[in-house]
Amino acid sequence: MSLSTAMKTAQSSFSNVGLQSAVASKNIANASDASYARRSAVLATAATGASVVETQRAQNEALLKQNLVSISKSSAQNTLLTGLTNMKMMLGGEDYELAPSTYLSKLRDNLQAFADKPNEVSLAETVIADATDVANSLNGTSLAVQKMRAEADADIGTAVTELNRLLSEFKTYNDQVKQGTAAGTDVNDALDQRDKLLTQISQIVGVSTLKRTNNDLALYTSDGTVLFETEPRAVTFTATPTYTATVTGNQVYIDGVAVQMGTGGNTSAQGSIGALLQIRDYTAPTFQTQLDETARSLINMFSENVSGTQVDGLFVRNGVGVGDDFSVDTAVSGLATVIGVNPAVITSQGGNAMLLRDGINDTFNTGNNASFSELLKSYAAAFETPMTFDTDAAIDTTATILAFSTGSVGWLEQLRSAATTASDDKTALLGRTQEALQNVTSVSLDEELALLLDLEQSYKASAKLVSAVDEMITALLQAAG
Repeated sequence: MSLSTAMKTAQSSFSNVGLQSAVASKNIANASDASYARRSAVLATAATGASVVETQRAQNEALLKQNLVSISKSSAQNTLLTGLTNMKMMLGGEDYELAPSTYLSKLRDNLQAFADKPNEVSLAETVIADATDVANSLNGTSLAVQKMRAEADADIGTAVTELNRLLSEFKTYNDQVKQGTAAGTDVNDALDQRDKLLTQISQIVGVSTLKRTNNDLALYTSDGTVLFETEPRAVTFTATPTYTATVTGNQVYIDGVAVQMGTGGNTSAQGSIGALLQIRDYTAPTFQTQLDETARSLINMFSENVSGTQVDGLFVRNGVGVGDDFSVDTAVSGLATVIGVNPAVITSQGGNAMLLRDGINDTFNTGNNASFSELLKSYAAAFETPMTFDTDAAIDTTATILAFSTGSVGWLEQLRSAATTASDDKTALLGRTQEALQNVTSVSLDEELALLLDLEQSYKASAKLVSAVDEMITALLQAAG
């Protein structure tokens, strides 16, 4: 080897060590950044020696795609579980002490006691108080359900706004990647940012990717709708600020295609939007139907037949024309919101609790008999009589009112239990997928520090080579005089 060749080799080594050290230093500086993918300097040999030809970014396309799917499914499942947990809290939590079924059971028991002792005013007042609790429970739960729908609608609006922002930002980095790839420049930082945006987008809506020329990415939703293709597609939604049982929320559209809501406790939704639509448009409305059917049945049970016409008795609808047809066996939207106790039997409002025994709209106890109990016994018997319920309530269509109201709690608990199990499974899968991806892309400080030690030794070897060349040249010059 000539002295000039040795010097060039040393210079090449110094250059390579400098570039490799810079890459390692950048890795160490970004070790705590979850969106950063490890870089490595790639060496290639040529006639002039080895040199760094590119800085390679650690990646695994298959794991990245699986990670996006896992994020979408876990996000949707956790969103649904949060909604179902909130519904459970409306009913009092673990023991469901605020559920209409709990108050109905007390009403049934005290009504039977009153029927056995129809002359006891205190028992009459207890029954009226129990009836008031039932009505208040239906009113309060119904209002809470509609409030939850409004909150879900607002969350959808926030998610749509965020999705549009992320898609706009995605275009910025995707353009940088395309231009840099075409020009042959380093695009690793832009790729990091683009992948970070992908994970954020996948939390909102399920997303799949298609790589094209110059590292260009096209994005599609999990059901195949175009989300981004050179330009972001419009995601549109009109919020509905106030919800009642009769209000239907607006759809979310991506590129003019409606986003489908999820189904089931183990929701089919991918991303938070699909799960929020499921809560707003199915879970909450179905539960509202169950409340409305409970209210309708109560009004019918305690109605009075006056001259061949059924009229409201103990329970009344505090809304004009709300479900006033007793022959209807289908749900009346919003009835649970307006049901109340007839003021004629509320003592604090100037009423008489004993009218429940004698008749509210007409005098059935014509002899003013203290032991008259026919009406009370018919009401107690109605609690044991199967009724017909709307199929939209999604539980038994023929059952007693207590069985139906208890079935409503069971329906919610079954759905929540399935959602809890699915959430645990999807969270675990996401954790394993992320761990596998991080094993490929994340920075190991131990490895980087070991690499720096190797580079230090390489630097020392190159320095010794330069020193030896210097000594030899000096000796030659001295020999030449």
